[in-house]
Amino acid sequence: MNRVSGKAAVVTGGALGIGRASAIRLAEEGAVVAVLDIDDNAGKAVAAEIKSVGGQADYWHVDVTDEEAIRQCYDEVAERFGGLHVLVNNAGIAGVNKPTDEVTREEWEALFNINVTGVFLCTKHAIGHMRKAGSGSIVNLSSIYGLIGAADLPPYHASKGAVRLMSKNDALFYATENIRVNSIHPAYIWTPLVEDLGKQHPDGVEAFRKLLDEKHPIGHVGEPDDIAWGVVYLASDESKFVTGSELVIDGGYTAQ
Repeated sequence: MNRVSGKAAVVTGGALGIGRASAIRLAEEGAVVAVLDIDDNAGKAVAAEIKSVGGQADYWHVDVTDEEAIRQCYDEVAERFGGLHVLVNNAGIAGVNKPTDEVTREEWEALFNINVTGVFLCTKHAIGHMRKAGSGSIVNLSSIYGLIGAADLPPYHASKGAVRLMSKNDALFYATENIRVNSIHPAYIWTPLVEDLGKQHPDGVEAFRKLLDEKHPIGHVGEPDDIAWGVVYLASDESKFVTGSELVIDGGYTAQ
């Protein structure tokens, strides 16, 4: 119950899916959690759920492409919660699913603004607060598709590869300041984002889920908590010697 006690954590895209699970598990383990999202109803509901069981949390409406909103939010979080020690860069979108030669520049840039520039901006403005705190942990949600290809979602794959190397580079920049940066690489996790992909499948959501189950040697897709516990580990002092690493949580997908 106290794996991240005394730490203030920011979770972007914290309203749903992996972000929601991460916020809840961090709070259960003692962190004060700032839930950031643009889905106000769902984001407020997560903060309320945490508080209803005795945890500490609050919600901020933040678009991760809005640098001033990020800066202002972090200042408020640090003032209200006594610092900023953990950043979970989870906000992201899947983008268009068509071959590279059919992707428009506007579609490419819209995804990169969230999945890559958003990670950059959220990291940029967290560093100063972590310096003040004397330590920090940044957890960037990449994907198995930041490691391997799959002949789909070209902008998404490129963005997750970028997040992987951004994590390693920042880990080297800030290691001497006791600020750690790592990436998590999930396989298919049954979240609202993945379910939305299923709704586009010609045979329907259940058929899509069955196809995804079969891709994983363990026999099924993952759940948000499977990733959230990895977030807790990287946020905690249990991982104090871990930086610049890739935590692959994929049911054996990339072992094939």
